[in-house]
Amino acid sequence: MFDSIKNLFGMESTDFAALVKEGAIILDVRSKGEYAGGHVKGSINIPVDQLSANLSRIKDKNKPVITCCASGMRSSSAQTILKKAGYTKVYNGGGWMSLNNKI
Repeated sequence: MFDSIKNLFGMESTDFAALVKEGAIILDVRSKGEYAGGHVKGSINIPVDQLSANLSRIKDKNKPVITCCASGMRSSSAQTILKKAGYTKVYNGGGWMSLNNKI
């Protein structure tokens, strides 16, 4: 059942550490205040409700992007926004603390 939930949110089994080594962008879509309270080193912060208006900050649509937030819900929404905008390699990293432990 947990695998079904993970697949529903786009959190399939992914080697996030390898993606980061390949130069993936880590996109934290939490609010500025949440981000200030802690985040993955080197990540960029664009709150999910501001993502569509700030897509130009993620210039290369073929570069891997790993989305993260607090639990995986907003990062799933961000993944959908990016895919609809033509980004080809978008991965839902789920919660930022969990993602941080995987990379």
